[in-house]
Amino acid sequence: MTKHLDTFSAFISQTRFEDIPADAVSRAKLIIADCVGAIVGGSAEPELLAFTSSIKSSGTARILGSSNLTDQQTASLINGTAGTVLEMDEGHQFARGHPGMHVFPALLAATEGTTEAVSGQDFLTAFIVGYEIAARIGLATSLNANMHPHGTWGVVGAAAALGALHKLDEVQLAQLLNIASSLTLATSRKTMLEGGTVRNAYTGVANQMGHLAYQLFMAGFTGERDGIGSVFGGVVSSNFDVEAALESIGIRFEVNRNYFKLHACCRYNHAALDALWILIDKHQELKNPDQIDHINVESYFLAAELNDQKPRNMLAARFSIPFAMATTLINRSSKVHSFTGNALNDPRILALAAKTSISENSLMSAQLPDLRPAEVRITMKDGRNFKAEVKTNRGDWQDPYSNAQLKEKYMSLATRRWSYKKSDNVHNNIISLEGFSNVTTAFDG
Repeated sequence: MTKHLDTFSAFISQTRFEDIPADAVSRAKLIIADCVGAIVGGSAEPELLAFTSSIKSSGTARILGSSNLTDQQTASLINGTAGTVLEMDEGHQFARGHPGMHVFPALLAATEGTTEAVSGQDFLTAFIVGYEIAARIGLATSLNANMHPHGTWGVVGAAAALGALHKLDEVQLAQLLNIASSLTLATSRKTMLEGGTVRNAYTGVANQMGHLAYQLFMAGFTGERDGIGSVFGGVVSSNFDVEAALESIGIRFEVNRNYFKLHACCRYNHAALDALWILIDKHQELKNPDQIDHINVESYFLAAELNDQKPRNMLAARFSIPFAMATTLINRSSKVHSFTGNALNDPRILALAAKTSISENSLMSAQLPDLRPAEVRITMKDGRNFKAEVKTNRGDWQDPYSNAQLKEKYMSLATRRWSYKKSDNVHNNIISLEGFSNVTTAFDG
């Protein structure tokens, strides 16, 4: 086997709950709660309601936000899809993607309908291990520029979590990871920019493929000798940086370098929105957005791509800095309600989006991935100018949100489908998850 495959397999098989630092366990529980909130909140969207109602299969795995039960693969697909539709799921800036939502739905489904109860400690261990493998492949890979990261390395993370849950040995894990690496999607980056909502299913499919990889492994299927190196070093990417993938593995846990989102849109919008909120809080004149003449945003190159002033649907709107700035100013909020409902057809929002421009600042681009800077300049019709800049996004490991802020976000999402009492009970259960002898009861509320 190769160095990375040997190391990954050993890490997955040998990591025990007691080996994981307390701060990583605490962070993982916050990530799991965030995933649940994003899934339940996303399940309220019309296309998710229709998708869920179209499922006729029966089983033991729950669809969060619904009373429906289905098979494990289908539950993973639906929950993973629901978790991305609102653009509120956590992420990892160095992996340039969302490990949590690629691991949690598959792992949750795998614990339901089993003959033996899965403890909270075993669940947390499998989640942290799966997150670790997903994030490390992501940070070591330079995806082709036209690819979307959803549905790529996340498949291997989901499979790694299932392998850890089922306590496979190192040889078995290597085979499972090799199979999983060949089940990635040919994802298109244009979907997010053009509002192709099939993009929301990429994460769901990745979770589903994690289960398929395990099923194929158990049936005796095999993969390449080094599927990770082959796929992520020569198919979807021209290079797989082994040293970066393995750096401090088992010492530095990637859950501790994640970020959380409070703005309900693409992460590349967030620096600009953080700067905008500085201006909103400082200048009362912005309470009247009709007096704004123009908004200029400078940021890094990934943010500069989000320049659509008239997005065709709400997915495209979540990937539009002009729309994000405009709906935030009009609604005095950047939460979910500003990116759902009739916001896309609000003439005041559209008029203000048409006055907003975004351009790349090469000096800001050079600061990636450690920082995500932006500068916002607002010119009023009377000639006054307001300016604010930020060096990094709120909510990342350098400038984290408080636990209270994260719970407020969770409750705002979960109560879109659940009662306040159930939402609160599930959150409290997740925060004490290591104490559960049967993890499925934690999600019953």
